[in-house]
Amino acid sequence: MPAWGQESSSQASPAPAESIAPPVADAETAMAKADWKTAEPLLQAWLANHPTDARALFDAGYAADAQGRDGDAASLYQRAVAADPASFDAQISLGLLLARTGKPAEAKPALEAATRLDPGTAGAATKAKAWRALATIAASANPMDTAQASIDLLEALKISPETPADTRMAARLAEASGDTAGAEAAYRRLLKADPESPDGAAGLAHLLIAQKKYADAEALLAPAVKKSPEDAALTAQLAAVFVAEDKDDALPLLQDFHTRHPKEGAITRMLAQVEADAGESAESDALYISLLAAKPGDPELLAGHGQNLIRLKQYAEALRAFQAATAADPADGDAWNGLAFAAFQTHQPTVTLHALDARSKILPENATTLFLWATAYDTLHDKKQAVAYYHRFLDAAAGTLPDQEWQARQRLALMEKTP
Repeated sequence: MPAWGQESSSQASPAPAESIAPPVADAETAMAKADWKTAEPLLQAWLANHPTDARALFDAGYAADAQGRDGDAASLYQRAVAADPASFDAQISLGLLLARTGKPAEAKPALEAATRLDPGTAGAATKAKAWRALATIAASANPMDTAQASIDLLEALKISPETPADTRMAARLAEASGDTAGAEAAYRRLLKADPESPDGAAGLAHLLIAQKKYADAEALLAPAVKKSPEDAALTAQLAAVFVAEDKDDALPLLQDFHTRHPKEGAITRMLAQVEADAGESAESDALYISLLAAKPGDPELLAGHGQNLIRLKQYAEALRAFQAATAADPADGDAWNGLAFAAFQTHQPTVTLHALDARSKILPENATTLFLWATAYDTLHDKKQAVAYYHRFLDAAAGTLPDQEWQARQRLALMEKTP
């Protein structure tokens, strides 16, 4: 292949010497030295009088490609393909360029054409690039339908050795198709080839966590985080494992990372939740407030903020947070639950009932929500509904909420005696 080749594109197969016009040959000599200033004027002058010379068009496209002029390169490659549809070099170069510049639908026909052509001196390894690009396009087009991507990747592996990128893709495709064993095997191959691969560790850990093999995941992630302490994804995974194992290590791990990277949103969000679970409501809420400054309408952040305000007994503020959260995501049952409790604490029984009704369409009732139903109806003097819900509450609570059960019995004794 000519010496001016670059990784992102194929290279022109040399034509017989007598068929190459001297200006084109001179241009290719300059291109071999990456002397684009010499090559491009020669090619432009030649193409002005020979606009369908496929080789010159390809060379001109290649020169533009090498200098990052994607639009010019694509136009010239397209002209080269039109002049000679059987040019492997033009087809694959056009396909790869369009794929990497975010035009997969346009890239696909050129790449498919390249897979049907003889790569010549470019070799099978270059043809395999077309198959790999097609696999990436197929996987991106429909992540849940992995069949075509798997077929394309297999074609690449038939004619070239497996690369770490291939192994990562194979693992992701297997995982997406529900082949946990295949995904695990691929991630383990990746780690065997590169024991310090963050992608391999993160991918395998994800599978182990999903299978609740927390000890195995911790054994994998702990050394990976030690080697790559600034990797946010690995840190988050290890923290999630610590939380699942009910270990106190998650909080200092996240706090240390947050101190070094205060603008890392995913870690900050996770730290806010872990601090809330640890009872550090004020510290957690400071983080939620900072996150909401950047994403004021985020329903998850609003709900977390509201939960902290409940714990801090700032019920009116919690009510507003949960109202915003449920407006942003009406399908969040926990946010409706928070809204019902905040409304109860602020003596707004009508709002409590509205929130409970919305929640009941998403989540099953429990003793606490049944008590809220009962007391809201009681406050509104709806005796029939209050009595019914107090009885349902007592059946559900069964001794687990003694204070509320005592109150329910007292109210029932009074209401059931009253005509």
